[in-house]
Amino acid sequence: MVPRAADRLLIVVSILEGRYFPKRPKHMLVVEAKFDGEQLATDPVEHTDQPEFATELAWELDRKALHQHRLQRTPIKLQCFALDPVFSAKENIGYIVLDLRTVQEKKQAPKWYPLLSNKYTKFKSEIQVGVVLETDSKALLDGFKAKEAPPREGKASALLSGLDPKSIVPVLNEEEGYHQIGPAKYCGDYFVLSVTIAFATQLEQLVPSTMRLPERQPEFFFYYSLLGNDVTNEPFTDLINPNFEPERASVRIRSTADVLQLYLCLQPKLQIHLCCGDQSLGSTEITLSGLLKRGSTEIDQHPVAIEGAFVLVPPNRAKQKLPQLPSDMTPTVGVSVTLQRESVSAQALIPLNSPTGPKQPQEKVLAPVSGKPEGLQRSSQNVLSQAGHLSSAEDEATESEVESLKFEKGTKVKKNADNGPVAASWPNHVCASSSSEPVSAQKIVIPATSHHFCFSVDLRSIRGLEVGFPINCILRYSYPFFGSAAPIMTSPPVEVRKNMEVFLPQSYCAFDFATIPHQLQDTFYRLPLLVELWHKDKTAKDLLLGVARLQLSNVLASEKTRFLGGNGEQCWRQTCNETVSVTAAQGPGNVIAELSYAITLEDYGLVKTQEVLVSDSSQCVGAGQQKHVPHIRPHSPGNNPEPRETLEYKAALELEMWKEMQEDIFENQLKKKEMAHMQALAEEWKKRDREREALVKKKVAEYTVLEEQLQKILKDLDKRERQLFSAESELQRVKKELQAEHERSLQELQDSVRRAREECTHQVELERSKIKQLEEDKLRLQQQV
Repeated sequence: MVPRAADRLLIVVSILEGRYFPKRPKHMLVVEAKFDGEQLATDPVEHTDQPEFATELAWELDRKALHQHRLQRTPIKLQCFALDPVFSAKENIGYIVLDLRTVQEKKQAPKWYPLLSNKYTKFKSEIQVGVVLETDSKALLDGFKAKEAPPREGKASALLSGLDPKSIVPVLNEEEGYHQIGPAKYCGDYFVLSVTIAFATQLEQLVPSTMRLPERQPEFFFYYSLLGNDVTNEPFTDLINPNFEPERASVRIRSTADVLQLYLCLQPKLQIHLCCGDQSLGSTEITLSGLLKRGSTEIDQHPVAIEGAFVLVPPNRAKQKLPQLPSDMTPTVGVSVTLQRESVSAQALIPLNSPTGPKQPQEKVLAPVSGKPEGLQRSSQNVLSQAGHLSSAEDEATESEVESLKFEKGTKVKKNADNGPVAASWPNHVCASSSSEPVSAQKIVIPATSHHFCFSVDLRSIRGLEVGFPINCILRYSYPFFGSAAPIMTSPPVEVRKNMEVFLPQSYCAFDFATIPHQLQDTFYRLPLLVELWHKDKTAKDLLLGVARLQLSNVLASEKTRFLGGNGEQCWRQTCNETVSVTAAQGPGNVIAELSYAITLEDYGLVKTQEVLVSDSSQCVGAGQQKHVPHIRPHSPGNNPEPRETLEYKAALELEMWKEMQEDIFENQLKKKEMAHMQALAEEWKKRDREREALVKKKVAEYTVLEEQLQKILKDLDKRERQLFSAESELQRVKKELQAEHERSLQELQDSVRRAREECTHQVELERSKIKQLEEDKLRLQQQV
């Protein structure tokens, strides 16, 4: 079925200009927009106080995909960067999140959006942005293209039998955006091959003790080649706790299942290297032949995948004679290789040069990008990558970005603790998103004894986890007394393991409100602040692990410090830093973690405004940030002015107050600098301590392996010594036996010789006696004759 031209749409984001930016002469400004994993960017402009971007960025999709994105609340994220052409540095300034559900086909006036997480804390930088849906006129040209019929099974099998394996090579089709494997006439099915690097562990074991890393902070990254295209992920600097976003690189393939199976069997293994600069620290190999089995129809039913934790092996392990590491200290990398058939409906609805819509919420596979933008970006700069027509689906939409759409109009969460209170100035402060919404004024009278308070909560770190598995930690709390029942959550989720302390990102929040002091004290003593510890799982429902009870009354007992407000009035501040236990939500209430936090209460004195204008829509004006109308009281001076009413006294008083204010400002600046330096030193110390600890662990592991080898050699030597001793004893015994036997034989021989001599002597004597007797007989006979 050919889609109608009216079903093809363009999401056009107009980035017009900015305001309230600082002037940086040697820098440029650029805005990058990301939607559905595809990233576009404006041309770099000069970094002035009012930069003019004048750029339109567009994404192409159909109404079905638009409806799916709206259901999933997929945001459009704009990130503003400052570029330094001299040092080729890219500095993140802030970001804006646009809600796709509010985009309409009717053109609307552009709005000013403030930068969230603004680096320029002293400037309220804003960018004028307009979003509209337009009908894609290009669909009229592509809508009537006929599709080739699939090849017959008999011809495909005959082709496979007569196909030379050496001729099966991927050929890049730049115009259509895919790799052709096999003859184009018979191989017409579309597939998507994706490689995802999700996590890595124990990478410090790959760095030899003798290797010298760069003096500056070294950057590490994973590298592999996919169909001849070199792919690297975002660099990271910490080998002990590698923190990088999972990235997926995908390529479109035009072939058949049998030809693709033959091609994967002939290909070498997929090698993934951990690199530092141009040096490989370790690698692993993944066999791709297991993706497809000959004659199997599994890929027609669901995607096939090879995934798991693969062991990284240092180069030339045999030559280096490295010892074998224990299993719990083996460096591994989590990789998922997926192959799926591209659906026919997606091919018919979406052109080949545009990103394919997600078939499932978790799968966002992008088609390769052709060399020309073809109207998808209306500025002069083409930021779409051409190399290998690869798309890396990184930094997908997280729930934290979507949640920011819900709560940025309620209680404002502060991204950095150095930015001061969220609503330090009350009068005429209305959120930027309310410029086009009608406001119906309703007055609330504030008691004359009410004070203006600012209460801030900073959830700093969590440690001592006593759970049997690593968790993706977020903290959540709500305190309606501050004027907002909307829950406050840390974002994004951070991974917490046993025996480690993790600092929580974006965990600072400040509340401005007016109340009577004794009511504040009574509420703080009665109601503690309950902070919930949640485990956020992408594949299952979020799990409540435990609850921490923060006694807000502790801040009332801390020491008061004086400071000057924005109008020179004297204000008081109380700060409390503590660590509390997080008890299990289920079970006997065991302690499962420890939470470090800081709470601050600032008293700005009596409220000068006696009436407050409250909007009917609580989503526009933040908690405690309503528009105030000052109550003017008449003043009737007397005939005789007091001495304190004279101009000289006022001038002297103003001078003394100015001096005191300047002293306080100078002291605060010194304290901030001291805190910044101490924090930098602490972070550097912790980093080096972690590196030393990792090095010690590595050395201990190596020495343990060497000690085991030495023990084995000693046992072998001892065994051999015992064998030699036994053989020597046996030899001595045999020698003694032979000596005794020899002596016995010699004695027997001597005895036999002696006996023989004696017999011979006796025989000779007998013979002599016989001869004598015969001679006597002869003489006697002669005489007788």
